[in-house]
Amino acid sequence: MASAGLSTGEARVAPPTMESTEQFIRVIVADSQAIFRAGLRKIFAVEDDIRVVGQAETLSQAVSAAKKFSAEILIFESALAESPIDSVQEIMKSAPALRLVVITEAPDQELTLELFRRGTHAIVSREIDSEVFVECLRSVAKGEAWLEPHAMKWVMEAYRSQSSRPHGGRSKVQLTPKESLIVSCVTQGMKNKEIAARVGTTEQVVKNYLRKVYDKLGVADRLELALYCLNNRVILEPKAAAVQPAQTSAPTKEQATEVETTETNKHS
Repeated sequence: MASAGLSTGEARVAPPTMESTEQFIRVIVADSQAIFRAGLRKIFAVEDDIRVVGQAETLSQAVSAAKKFSAEILIFESALAESPIDSVQEIMKSAPALRLVVITEAPDQELTLELFRRGTHAIVSREIDSEVFVECLRSVAKGEAWLEPHAMKWVMEAYRSQSSRPHGGRSKVQLTPKESLIVSCVTQGMKNKEIAARVGTTEQVVKNYLRKVYDKLGVADRLELALYCLNNRVILEPKAAAVQPAQTSAPTKEQATEVETTETNKHS
């Protein structure tokens, strides 16, 4: 039986009036598993802003799709290539405007760090929740980097290990004790649910705090926030802001003050 070739989505994916007013995120899905490709198409079909414009099941087809189809994002299975890093670089060179979201079979620290260094916008494991994956694509479409919590922690650890990296000037922005505590949790790769349990509040309140912090610091997402804080020494090292058992009330004044204290205060 002949192998399935490269296929495209329907030419018209919405009524003309919607096409003229809506900006769709055009996606190419390159994955060896037909059931996974079909699953993604089903997930994206119910989203108003995401359309699959091409599919591939081999590396060569993925490279061809990247050149042939007009798309914002390529979802690329790392197992398609013997050397995912080299293949990703080849695709990015042939289609520089295309943003890559790499799918791995399981969390892989070394591969994640190297792909991230080479410019991949997102690296996710195949077990990612469908709603989270849709959120990931929307962030990537805006040009933002996106990592799962454990991957963010790996990136932070690698960043800290670069002791020769120059630090920026100290931050002029003042964070409240609770904002500082939440930011500390973010740099440790904690999810909103975990942060809410740590702080003694709800996930929605955590989201509200994060939006305020993003505005204060001029960052776009959790990864930029974490890197900004490290580069500007806004918070203590994780050891000093270690996660404590979940509590049912907000942190005490002493706990919050400890988190808010920054290394830069030594130079004030």
